[in-house]
Amino acid sequence: MTTLTQSPAQLRAMFGANLRKLSADYASISDLSRQLGINRTQFNRYLAGESFPRPDVLARICGFFKVDARVLLEPVDLIGSGQDPIANPFLRNYVGSAARNVSTEIFPDGFYRFSRRSFVNNDVFVVGLVHVRREGVNTYLRGFEAKEAMRIQYLPTDSAAREFRGIVMQQEDGIALIVSRNNAMTSSFNYLNRTASFENNFWAGYVTRTVPETAGGLRATRLVYEFLGKRAVHALAAARTTGFCNEEALPPFHRRHLQPEKPFS
Repeated sequence: MTTLTQSPAQLRAMFGANLRKLSADYASISDLSRQLGINRTQFNRYLAGESFPRPDVLARICGFFKVDARVLLEPVDLIGSGQDPIANPFLRNYVGSAARNVSTEIFPDGFYRFSRRSFVNNDVFVVGLVHVRREGVNTYLRGFEAKEAMRIQYLPTDSAAREFRGIVMQQEDGIALIVSRNNAMTSSFNYLNRTASFENNFWAGYVTRTVPETAGGLRATRLVYEFLGKRAVHALAAARTTGFCNEEALPPFHRRHLQPEKPFS
């Protein structure tokens, strides 16, 4: 915990320690100081805790590293980024490293058809569509719950209530997706691994939902993703078949990997 009685030397030492931690991901201090527009000698004085930056220079440093002026007062691990919790230094080399720069070879941009057993009705399956896109170093997912699935849970069926979004993360042997509806009303964890197919366009795994053990229905079930292509036209035909269906109506390759006859474990 910080106090209002820290000496100038303590403040310089805190800033220097924070700046060294923020700079650790950069191979060259010379290149970093050039990017910041700060003289290398002066930057070294900041790193050593020998000097404070001027207010305009401090603002430039904070903007570059996406932190705030508390870098003068508190350890940066406790401050993190005010813009992106995954980029927070506390998580950056754990969760953040998995979410940055997911290769399009692993999981391309575009439209996907997915299928799984319904969480609330064990006798039917859900088929849906999602869109995956890159923005900066992150990979995002967006889709809409089937109206029937919302109705059966007595939830609103307007597009705002049905929409879900998520982030894609690379794992050692596959990918993981953290997905939530608006205001984190519901969330799910998805794991997928690319599976052999003629066009190399299928991923299989499982999905778990965040509900108590006492809640009715399934909490985990198998999941299949099929890449349809990057253009909306590629998804139009599949869009007409989304919603609830029985086992016989599942796309054949989806049914094969969902293994409806075999309990999930």
